[in-house]
Amino acid sequence: MPLSRRGLLTIGAGLAATVAAGTSRASAAAGRFDLAAPATQLIWKKALYDETVLQSFAFDNPKGHIYAVQLKNGAASAAAGDLCLTRLSLSGAVLGHMYLKGFGHGVQIGVESPGVLWTETDAAPDSSGAMWGRRLARFSFADGRTLTPSSSGVTTYTPIPGATNTTCAIDPSTGRLTMRYLLDGRMRYAVYELSALKAGGKDKLYDVAQPSGLGVFQGYASYGDHLYLLDGTAYSASNPAPGNTYITCVDLRTGAQMQRSLTQAGKSLDYREPEGMAIQIVSGAPRLCLGLASGAAGARKASIFYKSALV
Repeated sequence: MPLSRRGLLTIGAGLAATVAAGTSRASAAAGRFDLAAPATQLIWKKALYDETVLQSFAFDNPKGHIYAVQLKNGAASAAAGDLCLTRLSLSGAVLGHMYLKGFGHGVQIGVESPGVLWTETDAAPDSSGAMWGRRLARFSFADGRTLTPSSSGVTTYTPIPGATNTTCAIDPSTGRLTMRYLLDGRMRYAVYELSALKAGGKDKLYDVAQPSGLGVFQGYASYGDHLYLLDGTAYSASNPAPGNTYITCVDLRTGAQMQRSLTQAGKSLDYREPEGMAIQIVSGAPRLCLGLASGAAGARKASIFYKSALV
């Protein structure tokens, strides 16, 4: 039967919508961030629920929330791998908290919107006594609740049996989870489709080695086919301003290092220790965010800066 002009327009619109739905994530993840571009302040010296140093953070982009994780107050809590998880507004106001007992160190976390967290869990000590997760955990945020690895509502995943130091980040533009893990003495990054991983799948999209030559590791994020690594230490007599905080870009398809750049974001902060990375999406555009801890011991504050220029 011949098609009318209205019919052709209807079919064309339907095809366009189908193509857009299938390619929106891929197009959103095109390019890589220019690490030499200047950084912009998002939040400045905000208190978290506990008073310890920020360890990492992630965004619930549709809800407009930031989730930040830190070691729970008290030396005994740190020794046990107990974490404090704070929910913040985009302006840095505290909106709630949870405690995660025996989960690990909090080097990196991920958010699956709305309000579902991915962290390390099942902490065990290394040779120095530091606590690190051995599996991944998925759970919903519940203000005021305390969780253990065996709590109801906590689902655990072991994508790579025998791996330790397992942490994760989620790329909101692609729906992929990147897991950092230690196996046979080597630190690596494995990338999974989040939906497949939740269903029990263990097939990797990528698996690359952490590049050599990094300083003290402090966090990571992935955007599209690129991985971003944060390293550096707090200001000290041997590390004066502007400090030694670097961001490194790695191509997840090849493992090749694409760029490494010193960042002076927040250089006026006192203490200024780099802590955590995340991808924020604002009006469809991505931002590569990094966290910085500041303030005196017992009264630490958190700041977040971002880079948005793509190359």
